[in-house]
Amino acid sequence: MPIRAAPRVLAVRASPAQAGIAKLEATLGARLFDRSPRGVTTTAFGEAMLPRIERALDALDDVHVEAVRWNTPAPDTIRVGVSPLINPKLVAGAYRAVCDQPVPDHYLRRQLVLREANMSELREALVEGDLDVIVVPSVEPMPRYEHRVIDSEPLVLVEPRAGDGPASLDELAGRQLILLPDTCGLTTFTHSLLREHELSVTAYPGEAGSYRVLEEWSHLGLGSAMLPRSKLAAPDAPHREVLDAEGRVVEIFYEAVWDPNSPIAEQLEVLADRLIQPKD
Repeated sequence: MPIRAAPRVLAVRASPAQAGIAKLEATLGARLFDRSPRGVTTTAFGEAMLPRIERALDALDDVHVEAVRWNTPAPDTIRVGVSPLINPKLVAGAYRAVCDQPVPDHYLRRQLVLREANMSELREALVEGDLDVIVVPSVEPMPRYEHRVIDSEPLVLVEPRAGDGPASLDELAGRQLILLPDTCGLTTFTHSLLREHELSVTAYPGEAGSYRVLEEWSHLGLGSAMLPRSKLAAPDAPHREVLDAEGRVVEIFYEAVWDPNSPIAEQLEVLADRLIQPKD
């Protein structure tokens, strides 16, 4: 560590740094630096000790930051990030669930602040503390975070010429699928589903920019497309449900994810419970 970094270790300004270093050396029982007319160099003892002192100070800084976070009054908002793939009824459910939660110690209600973004941005914002909870498709693990599956919906197949009745996954073998950019979670889910069932398909060389375009391009004959039923342009738009080998409807699952160490973790767990959609 250079001598100019010593004030950081000692938490003092540069001008009294030398006196502080001498005092620290006396406390530790050996010199941290060798001083000569040519300059200052770190001793072997200093090389061993200074990184440890730096880590100790970083740990103290972290303790202070965490203490401030815990002692800051709970905000009147819950910041919810959602993937564009999420069923709109879940967003409405989140709004009602948040508005029904009283803020501790006074009678104001929490406000819902929504942010729609792609999966990577949502995950990063949750890790950085810029979001309190994210609602995303269950496609990527986040270790050490709480996960609660809150809803699911059928995956449907859109084809150039829609057939009758449900479609089996095996029918996709050898087909060309139109995909979205891998940002909202749908393409990740599709690849995982096909890999799980050992199905080989060809991806259309282009990428659709929206769920509506998936349908339009399929109707143009460019290939087939799979998407959640809620993303159809209209409920009666031509489509078929997709069945697995056991004849079960293939579903995509949505989950709430939050930091269990958040100061409002209990409220977030209550929110996640209220978001769970009852099944018929």
